[in-house]
Amino acid sequence: MKTIPKKALKHADILEQMRGFSDSDVNYRDSRTWSLVYHLDDQHTEFLKQAYGMYFSENALNPMAFKSLKRFETDIINMTAQMLSGDKKAVGTLTSGGTESCLLPVLTYRDLARAKRKLPFTPEMIAPESIHVAWSKAAQYFGVKIRYAPLKQDFRVDVEAVRKMINRRTILLVGSAPSYPHGVIDPIEELGKVAQQYDLPLHVDSCLGGFLLPFIEKNDGSIPPFDFRIPGVTSISADVHKYGFAAKGASTVVYRDMKYMKHQFFIHQDWPGGVFASPALLGTRPGGSFAAAWAAIHALGEDGYCANAQKIMEITRELQSGITNIDGLAILGQPEMSVFAYHSTDDKVNIFAVGDQMESRGWQIDRLQRPEGLHVMVVPGHARITIEYLSDLKDSVETVRSNPGLAAKGNAAMYGMIAKLPFRSMIKKEVMKMMEELYSPEGSMPMDGDNNPLSVRIMAKILQRFSKVKGAKE
Repeated sequence: MKTIPKKALKHADILEQMRGFSDSDVNYRDSRTWSLVYHLDDQHTEFLKQAYGMYFSENALNPMAFKSLKRFETDIINMTAQMLSGDKKAVGTLTSGGTESCLLPVLTYRDLARAKRKLPFTPEMIAPESIHVAWSKAAQYFGVKIRYAPLKQDFRVDVEAVRKMINRRTILLVGSAPSYPHGVIDPIEELGKVAQQYDLPLHVDSCLGGFLLPFIEKNDGSIPPFDFRIPGVTSISADVHKYGFAAKGASTVVYRDMKYMKHQFFIHQDWPGGVFASPALLGTRPGGSFAAAWAAIHALGEDGYCANAQKIMEITRELQSGITNIDGLAILGQPEMSVFAYHSTDDKVNIFAVGDQMESRGWQIDRLQRPEGLHVMVVPGHARITIEYLSDLKDSVETVRSNPGLAAKGNAAMYGMIAKLPFRSMIKKEVMKMMEELYSPEGSMPMDGDNNPLSVRIMAKILQRFSKVKGAKE
């Protein structure tokens, strides 16, 4: 559709049409997915819809006009700060999601460094190779060079490598709690000591774990310290819409005190429209997400979060045990929570081919590179499908082991070759073309004749171009 309909359609017809659009979407309600959606249950979702709808039109752009939204935000930040061991000086803002909660600290600490140093320089931040890609996005947006510190064998950042990378341009250190790819918590205590030694801010990206790790710990779980208890930690991000089980569009960034957070604010006093002040990236801030986040925290409470954490970790342990017991598979590292990855230890079992087989059985599978693996993120709903998943996984491994040619077919071949391509800039160029096509006026996900999504077609193009380059050099 390229034009606005000439005449209005009936509400019932519109809604029916919209329901049809979701027929090809991933099936998260039956727990066939392992990322993107943190679905607790249908009853909780309906409750969140009601809370969101109560404040559907309200706008947190002006907290003086909608004092209710400012109350929601203040309460959420206070509760999050307390959960993360902050004291009464802790401050923060509600954001639109984890990406904004990663963008803001880069902006904040860049401007803090500018205010303190008063000299022109290209700012740099140091982050683990495993840091979420949102930090690379922040670096690009705000003109900060990101330097990636290597990981140790356990997939945690090498703190001594971080120390050696610090120079006069360094403005920020970052660690994960946990990292998205492998589910391990970086050595935040050691990073905190380095941050203090060099008088640098340290941000802990706990978007994924912020609303789960504290409750695993309360359940007598062994969690390495990662929050404001560690001297040197100056800020933490934690998503309410992940394991806080709020509606989409709700995350937090919390600072140890206002001396850091004030550099996040945008103020413009000479605009003809009046004096303008904004605490975060967005201008309009949808009130519904504020209300639903506040409602979710109150609906679950500490007891509810602890119960969910207990259930989630039981499912996680069952899955990890089952995967380990499948000949040819092993868990990558020693993950502390419900996100982890596994890989193949058998040369005859291509892990990407296993992923293809799982998808043919109706599972939505996420793949990792460097090292190659399949990714899992557990929510309570996975309890009812754990046995089925492990059964399908075992069958998939045996299918691939018995048919080694599967590694050279379909998505397995493409993912495998892409992961090994030496010319990484070529991938970026082709993905840019993909994005241009995807966001063209047609605005849909183009498919090829075999109904493969554009991403697969782009990988095929990259491999074709690489073959030409390689042939020319040879």
